[in-house]
Parts: sequence; C-alpha cells; structure tokens
Amino acid sequence: MKIAFDAKRFFHNTSGLGNYSRDLVRILSQYFPENEFFLLNKNKSERGSEILEQKNVHFIESSKGKFSRQLKMGKDAQAENADIFHGLSGELPLRWNKNPIKKIVTIHDLIFMRYPQYYSFFDRKIHFWKFKKAAESADKIIAISEQTKRDIVNYLKVPESKIEVIYQGCHQAFKENQAQEFIHKTKQKFNLPERFILNVGTIEERKNLLNIIKAIDETNIPLVVVGRKTKYFKKIKNYIQKNKIEKQIHFLEGVSMDELAVIYKLADIFVYPSLFEGFGIPVIEALFSKTVTITSNTSCLPEAGGKDSVYIDPKNYLDLKSKIKFLWNSESERKRRAEKGFEFVQKFNDEPIANELMNLYQKIIL
Repeated sequence: MKIAFDAKRFFHNTSGLGNYSRDLVRILSQYFPENEFFLLNKNKSERGSEILEQKNVHFIESSKGKFSRQLKMGKDAQAENADIFHGLSGELPLRWNKNPIKKIVTIHDLIFMRYPQYYSFFDRKIHFWKFKKAAESADKIIAISEQTKRDIVNYLKVPESKIEVIYQGCHQAFKENQAQEFIHKTKQKFNLPERFILNVGTIEERKNLLNIIKAIDETNIPLVVVGRKTKYFKKIKNYIQKNKIEKQIHFLEGVSMDELAVIYKLADIFVYPSLFEGFGIPVIEALFSKTVTITSNTSCLPEAGGKDSVYIDPKNYLDLKSKIKFLWNSESERKRRAEKGFEFVQKFNDEPIANELMNLYQKIIL
C-alpha cells in the first residue's frame, strides 16, 4: 500500500500538529514496513529527519506556487500512484484528477467554534470552510477523541458513521528512562527547585495558567512553566508582580524534548487546568512520566487522564488550590495515582495506535 501525507506540519510545526504528524508516520513506518509512505511538501526541514532515514519513508517535493497545497498536492499524490491521501491537520486538497485515491482527514478539534472569542472573524470563517470541505470530501474522518467526534457531528453536520476515533500518543522521550547524569545536568541547567509542580503548554488564555498561579499564591509551592509566551503572558506577569511571587514561579525556555521528559519526571504534580482541548497530549506525557496529574473535568481531558487523575473545575481556582495542597502533602497518594495512571496510559502506546490506523487504511481500500 502507498500512503501519501500532507507533510506541511510534519516539517514546520515544533509541537502540537507537528508532533502528531511525526509520531503517526514514525509508528506506521516502524510497525508496517511493507508499505510505502510519501511526505508531500514544498520543502523539508531538519524536523523528522530521523524518520526520513527509514527505507519506506520518502520525501516528495510537491508543486510550488500560490495555493499549490490546495490545488496541486492531491494530483502530486496521485502521480505517485498513492492508494490513500491522509490530511493530518483538518485539511484536504481541493483538486484531484481521475485516478482513484481514497481520502482521510484527521480533525483535532473545533475550538474555533466553541471559543470564537480567541480567533479573528476571518480566521474562524477560513477554518470552518476548510474543515467543512475536508469533512465532505473525505472517505473517512479521524477524530482524536470522543469529544472531537461529538463536535464534528454537531458543528460540521457529518454522520457519525463517517468518523473513527483514533487516539494519539506522545513522543518516545517520555517513555524512556534518562541517564542519572543527564537528569542531574538538566536539573542544574534550569536551576530547578527540589520539589515543584509543573505546567506545560502555550501560555494563552484557554490554557488557564493564571488560575494555577492564583491557586499557589499564599503557599510556598514552587511552579515550573514550560511554554511559548503569547499576549496573555502580560496578564500573568502583572499578577505575579502585584502579588510579589516572582521567586515562586520559574519560566523555562529552550527546553529540548529529552530535557522536558526529565522535567516531567522530576515534578511532584503536573497541573493542566485547560478550559478546552481536542485531546491534551501533555496529560499523556505526564502519565507516561509517572507523574500524578490534576486536570479539568471538561472536554476530552477525562479521556486522556483516566480515572486516577484528579479533576477540577478549571474556572474555580480554589478547587484547584485544595487539590494541589492535598496531593503536595500526600506522597503515598501521589505515588498510588501515578502508578495507576501509568497502567491506564499504556492504551496510548505506539503499537495499538499504529494497528488502529492501519486497520482503517485497509478497510477503506477494500
């Protein structure tokens, strides 16, 4: 079987959609070496270069020019005699020739519909149009959670029978045991506190970092934050300065994937009170790291966290405060929940996910 991918995110996105794209191609090429996988894009980057070293993974320089991704990439895949074209980020090409090819699209979330206030009018219209078109032309849609499936049915008016839920995993680094020397170096490099709670993710309003900071105010609990700053950071900074808690909060930058894996393992608690997620990979990363997790009781987060994570109302920082303090003061409870969480998270391992993807591919070309 020949499977072509829209590889824009594979080569150009550092997190989120980029990680999803790279992990998906990596696990498919590893577990199904008898198939050929084509990465279509105008150019490639260093990201994912180790995946391209696999004999069955090929970079195909797609046609250049304005809107070529929408108008030419599909035909480029057909020129390679691909059996399937998989759009990895909610989009599919608009133009095709008469050669037979099956189409799959992964839709991660429809947050722009649920929280329109975080998007410009123009972005909302463009996103909706692209997603609606892709959902209509796809033979099958992959939703990355049951929550996303419900949103696709609701907002895009797609029949349930067209949608398959296939969860995503996380980077291999979170499943490995790093050497003690590397752990020590990472701790020193970032000057990490002896004990701390951790938050990972873009520092934007939806991720709700301010409520973590409010929850630890008037406690001595150190917080480590890893994430790209947006305009919302100004609000965070103002609160920290006003309440004189600068020494309690550590913002880290330039963190590699291996260093991040170590930081997760060193944390006492991972805290992720996001208002809404399509899936919530940081929760999976924490559970693979055997770190107990506090997350929101909304959207797909209980799907990612399992029954032994601790759930809060993300809008209620006092609820969050009480649960942070409870876990911070109970090593046995942290350990018990971390071990149970580690058992639960095995369902997001590479092999079961690769098998589900390949079963879907085989089903649609029969």
